[in-house]
Amino acid sequence: MPTPPLFVIQPILRRIVNRIATDNPDMFGRLGPHIKTSFIIDPASLPFVMLLCPDPDQLVLKACRRNSIPPHDANISGNFLDLLMLVDGDFDGDALFFSRDLTISGNTEAVVCLRNALDDIDGSIAASVADMFGWPGRVTLGALRRAAHRKGSTQGSDT
Repeated sequence: MPTPPLFVIQPILRRIVNRIATDNPDMFGRLGPHIKTSFIIDPASLPFVMLLCPDPDQLVLKACRRNSIPPHDANISGNFLDLLMLVDGDFDGDALFFSRDLTISGNTEAVVCLRNALDDIDGSIAASVADMFGWPGRVTLGALRRAAHRKGSTQGSDT
């Protein structure tokens, strides 16, 4: 499937990050001194990366071209399905890291704080985002979850 132009993706990402922030204002306290840290989230299986700046006063989540990644403090890279299931609370970040399915570089302390902030959120962030898009979002999330679990069980059988 062709990738939509980034200008089409930007308002969707802005809506997603604003919803997560509105629904979970306490998560910013967990970031502590890393609230102004800039993160590149690199879903390696997608044709773009995302810049996350979790400062509630200047909240940013935007797609960036791979050939013009902005300056950042930390980088989190992995397969899109793994990253989705990590945010969904379904996959263990430590297991992904030690199996080398997740790569972290830069300010690792900030990444740990971000992970802890996301882990403290009650419920599924992915489900909350899917709900924003109604039944198409929920159906899509269900399909992505099944694909991730198939991928996980296939990898597990290789060991």
